[in-house]
Amino acid sequence: MRTRFGPDGIHLFDRTTGLNVLADEVQVPPETWSRAPRQVSVAVANTCDLSCAYCYAPKQRAQLSPQQLCDWMDELDEAGCLGVGFGGGEPTLYRHLDDVCAYAATHTRLAVTITTHGHRWNTDLVKRLRGTVNFVRISVDGVEATYERLRRRSFATLCQRIELISGAFPIGVNCVVNADTVGDLGALAELAANYGALELLLLPERATAGTIGVASVVLAEMEEWALAYPGPVRLAISEGSAGGLPAATPLPRETGLRSYAHIDAAGIARPTSYSSAGEPVDERGVLAALDRLTRREPA
Repeated sequence: MRTRFGPDGIHLFDRTTGLNVLADEVQVPPETWSRAPRQVSVAVANTCDLSCAYCYAPKQRAQLSPQQLCDWMDELDEAGCLGVGFGGGEPTLYRHLDDVCAYAATHTRLAVTITTHGHRWNTDLVKRLRGTVNFVRISVDGVEATYERLRRRSFATLCQRIELISGAFPIGVNCVVNADTVGDLGALAELAANYGALELLLLPERATAGTIGVASVVLAEMEEWALAYPGPVRLAISEGSAGGLPAATPLPRETGLRSYAHIDAAGIARPTSYSSAGEPVDERGVLAALDRLTRREPA
């Protein structure tokens, strides 16, 4: 198991099973705390073959080189990071995805997660990524007609892809919550359970250049649904969006950039994927960029 040291104690993690063990009775001296964030998400490229109106990912063309990604994973692994999450854009459009996932599996101790819309997956891609990817998150915004109106793709085809992916990888389901999708949460939770998903991640819609974000009445409806949810799939919500929901916080003192960071497809390190604050990851590396970001005033 991988060992990470932090303000909450000694954290043990097994990337194969997903098992986490926290020895919180141990007082770890600050000078020995792991320097890297616990989890880093990386947008490998901005390219996507969907055009969802509420997507907040940058639209300018950019992608990271496989050498950059491998160098950064080496640095993060050495500094105590537990996992990297590859997204975009749509990461399956990135032609080096197989290579960087294989590198993580064979040269680092990092767990690899992929966030995908799911439509490009086939038996060949499953075969190439099996054994190197530890978890797949599938974005499913609503069901049936709602999904097809928002994503402009066949829901039946998506379900076939989910069945294929879930047969080879542990999966989670992500849902952008807005006025269109909040009424589908019950059906979406049922879908997640039917395919053996380990988690349903709720992502209240963020404001973009063309949208104002989720309305307070929709958030209230989401909270009411979540509080009454009786199903077997674990619910999760994006950080800072819990509102009045009771949320478990197993590592309450490991917050901010000690917990999570994002690197976009232009190589800019940010506190989150939707933050305007950022520092370029240059030849000094990821940790140096995060140190500079920590010293900056919030933007």
